[in-house]
Amino acid sequence: MLSAARAWGATALTAAALMSTGAAPALAASGSGPASASASATRTSALYGRTDPTYDGVWRQSLSLMALRTQGVTPADSAVGWLLQQQCADGGWPSYNADPAKPCNATTEDTNASSVALQALASLGGHTDAVSKGANWFKTIQNKDGGWSYNPGGASDANSTALAVSALTAAGVDVKSVAKDGKTALSGLSAFQLGCTGTPAASRGAFAYQPDKSGKLAANDLASAQAALAAGQGRLPVSATAPVTAATGSATTCPDSATLAADYLSSRLASGGNHLTQSLAGASPTPDYNATAWAVLSLAHAGRNDAAAAAVNWLSQNAQPWIQGDHGMPNAGSLATLILAAQATGKDATAFGTTNLVAQLEATGPAPKSTPATTAAPSSAPASASATRAAAAAQSSSGSGFSPWWIVGVCLVAGIGIGLYLSYARGKRS
Repeated sequence: MLSAARAWGATALTAAALMSTGAAPALAASGSGPASASASATRTSALYGRTDPTYDGVWRQSLSLMALRTQGVTPADSAVGWLLQQQCADGGWPSYNADPAKPCNATTEDTNASSVALQALASLGGHTDAVSKGANWFKTIQNKDGGWSYNPGGASDANSTALAVSALTAAGVDVKSVAKDGKTALSGLSAFQLGCTGTPAASRGAFAYQPDKSGKLAANDLASAQAALAAGQGRLPVSATAPVTAATGSATTCPDSATLAADYLSSRLASGGNHLTQSLAGASPTPDYNATAWAVLSLAHAGRNDAAAAAVNWLSQNAQPWIQGDHGMPNAGSLATLILAAQATGKDATAFGTTNLVAQLEATGPAPKSTPATTAAPSSAPASASATRAAAAAQSSSGSGFSPWWIVGVCLVAGIGIGLYLSYARGKRS
């Protein structure tokens, strides 16, 4: 016979099970794009996030592992194992391999995903072989201009080059010594930067994604945000550093690449209301949450703490649409990037505006192996890690509040609880 306490406990466990399996979000998202059978399958796997992993599986897994580790969370062994199994025989990673038993296609390996995967394993520790293989892979696919492309063999771009430099730095490699045809990794990166000569003041220090057909460089904020970290030989995760005063040089001297890039990002954020924007053809500018978060990481590494803090505060108040993604399901990559930005600036990721980023990210993937012990949780806080995960799953099941499917689920759970209690009461009376 169930006791009253166990009857209520069973009801709570049922609620947690409904939320942790992602059943309600999957139903709510049915017929709305990528959130289909493949997305549902990933919810029960070792992968963070519920959306189709085809293009970002390795990317979001790597960022998630790093982000949770910065919060004292030890991710599930299955989550780390998933990332290790995605590594190709040559040391690189694809964007996502649905069947790791099959060999990778070397021409479609993803330098961006490989970079964050290597940085994640380096930050977790204990994966020397995988990290070393990844670093060697980056060396073998370096282009003759010193840079890297998104897929091996393509034209170099600033973002991919920057991420490669950060990956090599994380692996303990001296990037100044990594060269092809006399062009080092750092010189390959600096080739995309707009310098002090012949550049409008507002664009000095910016990085272009790639030169146009005429060889001209145009400032690109995401390229600048990611390249600034690499130019300062930074890596993920970024730790808060001592503040540094901007040094813009004199009339006859130009600051070094990292300083110039930090100057550009600080200026752009200040003029844009502490965030960066993106403009698509025929559309009004919209906030660029991703570029803003990367700018925070780069500026925190550079010691530009005031600019980084102002931008991360803006994100804490405005980034909810980015967290929810296009289909109303929590975006693991966005959550992880914001956690990393919060960590870099000393901001509490569990109270990011009105959002507990850590609980929400945990709720998108396998239960962690361990979490930090809580000694004096406030009375309004969830009583356990499971309750926190369940609450986060409920919070993130839709863009705003509960969907109709969640109402059905809640009613169902309530009915089960009432039934269990009545059963208990009948047993007591007999």
